[in-house]
Amino acid sequence: MTAVIYARYSTDSQREESIEGQIRECTAYAEKNGFTVVKHYIDRAVSAKTDNRPQFQQMIKDSERGIFDVIIVWKLDRFARNRYDSARYKTQLKRNGVKLVSATEVISAGPEGIILESVLEGYAEYYSADLSEKVVRGMTENALKGKFTGDAIPFGYTINADRRFENVLPQKAQGLQEKDRPQTVAGRSCGQSDHAACERRCRHGIHHRQGHGTARPGEHQPSPL
Repeated sequence: MTAVIYARYSTDSQREESIEGQIRECTAYAEKNGFTVVKHYIDRAVSAKTDNRPQFQQMIKDSERGIFDVIIVWKLDRFARNRYDSARYKTQLKRNGVKLVSATEVISAGPEGIILESVLEGYAEYYSADLSEKVVRGMTENALKGKFTGDAIPFGYTINADRRFENVLPQKAQGLQEKDRPQTVAGRSCGQSDHAACERRCRHGIHHRQGHGTARPGEHQPSPL
């Protein structure tokens, strides 16, 4: 039988090793069960709470062509994190003669397997919803304490070692002219302002909304909540 491997991770904070680990275990499962892997479908930094995943959709489309018999995932939550999408696309795969299997979760083909699969899918959806609530709660608490929660640093502030906002000392701003302030009128953003003015702001430790002078090369600068 021919098989494909679907691998996914959710956020930019995760690394390529996550994909490599999933593929390694799925490949071992394929070899153990006599499947010939013909393709890998990989979605990077895309949540399974939505089906708007390019490689996922391509895989579903390819299932109609009869080029593989089995889809192997590391865990079922790689396939979907909500029960509606899981049921919808598994039904579509079944209609196309394709089976979805998990490389690490032992699910029997009998009636008890139906219950176990339902529990695993429900837990995946619960985990995603619970994690979202915890993240929002944590960011709200940090904001109430005046701590930096992410995004761009506001003009005139810096972030101290405790990740709290601090006003720029008045003497640091003495060397700035009014024209050096971020431009927000007539559609002109701070990022479009004069480069020399931006450099003067940076020398005085004053950062504009895009975090000029505050980020290391390649680092994104978030803003307070």
